[in-house]
Amino acid sequence: MTESLTIRRPDDWHLHLRDGAMMETVLPETARHFGRAIIMPNLVPPVVTAADAAAYRDRIMAALPEGQAFEPLMTLYMTETTDPQDVRRAAESGLVKAVKLYPAGATTNSASGVRDFDKVRGVLEMMAEIGLPMCVHGEVTTPDVDIFDREAVFIETVLDPLRRNTPGLRVVMEHVTTADGVNYVKSQEDMGGTITTHHLIINRNHILVGGIKPHYYCLPVAKREVHRLALVEAATSGDAHFFLGTDSAPHPDHLKEHACGCAGVFSATNTMSCLAEVFEAEDALDRLEAFASLNGPTFYRLPVSDETITLTKGAPVDYPAKLEGGAGPVTVFDPGFPLHWRVDA
Repeated sequence: MTESLTIRRPDDWHLHLRDGAMMETVLPETARHFGRAIIMPNLVPPVVTAADAAAYRDRIMAALPEGQAFEPLMTLYMTETTDPQDVRRAAESGLVKAVKLYPAGATTNSASGVRDFDKVRGVLEMMAEIGLPMCVHGEVTTPDVDIFDREAVFIETVLDPLRRNTPGLRVVMEHVTTADGVNYVKSQEDMGGTITTHHLIINRNHILVGGIKPHYYCLPVAKREVHRLALVEAATSGDAHFFLGTDSAPHPDHLKEHACGCAGVFSATNTMSCLAEVFEAEDALDRLEAFASLNGPTFYRLPVSDETITLTKGAPVDYPAKLEGGAGPVTVFDPGFPLHWRVDA
């Protein structure tokens, strides 16, 4: 029985750090275990230009506690007025590693996203030319589509046509939540898919049965158990299409426990322990490194880390239920079972 596992230091390919007091609270939780992370640009106002990204990166590094090493990988928020040449310059400088496409209204702070995809054709074609990945929130937002069907409909009506019309565009379908998404990503070239910690563990019953559980509410919303099982199979298979993107998304408790609660699960603190439990249950601990540390850098054409972390199995780890900070308490994801794997960084 495996009691210790050493892997390359992992990266998080989908992370929300927010800004200000909230960033100061949550950034150390990611930097404790992860070497790099793709930083989401949906601030208010969003990170739209290279200058915005440079300023945000400076604020992140200023908030990093002394003694922690972490590299934020910056992204730009695509709008219908995004300048292709600004994107090109940002990518060629090494500052920006991807551009994020939010369909307008799809999730938190996405009101500035894209409604008319013809208006971003020039940006997409330039990105295909230089090999800059597009990270996409894969849901339609039309009100007549059921919230549990929005990922599947997005693939059919938006993503597949967009990719066919833009040959060579490299796409990351973020936070895949359905068997439909898994099957589509597996069948494509120049495409990756991130899977979150919480979508590997919860299904929609966790949100709704026995009363509404606001700290499990996220977008894309968790789906049926059959879809969760498809995600587990994809993540634990070692398939290079799939890699970790926690979508760790902090909100203060008073905005989660609210008449119109915010979408987002905060999992940066205990993700690696959660993943070790999931992979061990599937007899796949030998493939955790691929999912958390190797497949992502390979897709993004970046070197894998030459540092390592060691996970050790023992008595349950006593993670805090909440983080206290200047923006208010933030609830840490509760997987609903004991976590026996601890990270010895």
